Amino acid sequence: MKEMFSRSPKNLIRPLVHKLHAYVPGEQPKINGLIKLNTNENPYPPSPKVLHAVRAAVDDRLRLYPNPTAERLRAKLAKLHHCKPENIIIGNGSDECLAMAVRAFVEPQSESRVRSPKSRVSGATLQYFTPSYSLYPVLADIHGAVKRAVPLKSDFSLPGLAALKRGRQWDFDAALTLVTTPNAPGGRGYSTRELDALCKAQRGVVVLDEAYVDFANDNAMKLALRHPHVLVARTFSKAYSLCFQRVGYFVGHPELIAALDKIRDSYNVNGLGQVAAEATLDDLGYYRANFKKIITTRTWLSRELTSLGFRVLPSQTNFILARPPLFSAKEWLQKLRDRKILVRWFSAPEVRDYLRVTIGTQHEAVALTRAARAILKADP
Repeated sequence: MKEMFSRSPKNLIRPLVHKLHAYVPGEQPKINGLIKLNTNENPYPPSPKVLHAVRAAVDDRLRLYPNPTAERLRAKLAKLHHCKPENIIIGNGSDECLAMAVRAFVEPQSESRVRSPKSRVSGATLQYFTPSYSLYPVLADIHGAVKRAVPLKSDFSLPGLAALKRGRQWDFDAALTLVTTPNAPGGRGYSTRELDALCKAQRGVVVLDEAYVDFANDNAMKLALRHPHVLVARTFSKAYSLCFQRVGYFVGHPELIAALDKIRDSYNVNGLGQVAAEATLDDLGYYRANFKKIITTRTWLSRELTSLGFRVLPSQTNFILARPPLFSAKEWLQKLRDRKILVRWFSAPEVRDYLRVTIGTQHEAVALTRAARAILKADP
C-alpha cells in the first residue's frame, strides 16, 4: 500500500499528454470599464425573445435531462438550410463538432492502417492551412494524428490547386482537411467556387469551418449538401450572441453525421442552450440587423485605422487584422491595454506583426481610434 501511494502522478499520465500544448483562449479579464475587443464576441445582446425563452425555461425542467439529439433544434436548422434533420448534428459549440470529426475520421498514428483495398486516404493525416484556427493542431496532438500545416499565400488567400500540387506539401489523400472560411485570424473570405474546386480534389473528409460566415459575402453550405465527403461547421457564438451557451453544428451527408453521432457524448448540448438556439432561429431579423451594424462599423474602423498608418487587411468577419505603425504589435497590445482597451496578439511568425481587433459597437470603435491617436501623438 505504501508503494502505491508513493507513485508520482506524473508517471500515471500518458507520454502524449505530457507533450501537449493546450489551446490558449482569449483573455477574459475582470477590469472595470474595459473595452474588450479580443475574443470576437458579438457586441450586441441576444434578441429579447431569446432572453425571454431562456428565462421561461428556468423551471422544473432543470431536474431533467435535455433532449439527447437536440431534435427540435435540428428540425428548425433543417428547414433553414433546406435539408433533413439527418443531415445535422449539434455540438457543445462547433469546437466539439471539430473534435468529433477528428475522432471519427482520423486514425491515431499508432493505429494507422489502410482502411480498405479501395481507399487511398491517408488515415492518420489531419490537414489545415496556416495561419488558421489555433485549435486545429491541438486537436491533432490530442488524438495522436499526423499534422500537415500548409501555408496560405502571403495575403492569406488560398493557394490554387496547381500551386498545391506543385508545392507537394498538400495531401489530397488526407483523412481530414479543415478549412476556416472566412479565414481566422486573417479575416479574408473565400469564394464558393474556389472552395468547391478544393473539395472536389480531396479524397478524405473536408470540413469548411464557417464560424464567421454571417459577416461574409458568400457561404459554402450547398457544398455540404452536394458532396458526400464535405461537412460545413456553424456556430451560434459569433454572430448570434450565444457564446455563453455553447451551441454549434455540422451539416453534411447522413452517413458522416451518423458516424459522428456514434461518438457524440450523451446529452452533449444543455437544455437552455437548445432553447436559446431555437428561439434565435425564430427571430433572425433581429440578428441580421446586427450583422449590418457590425459590417458598417468594420468598414468605418478599417478606414480610420488606415488613415492613422495601420495596414488593415480586407475582412469578411467580425474582426480585422491590422499591422500597426511605429511600434511592434506586442507593444501596441500593452499600450492599448494601459488605456483599458484589450485586443489580441499572436506570437506565430505569420501574424506576430499584426493585432486582431474584434468589431465592437460604434462607440467602442471610436474609443479605439482615439486611443490610437493618443498613442501616436505621445511618441517622442
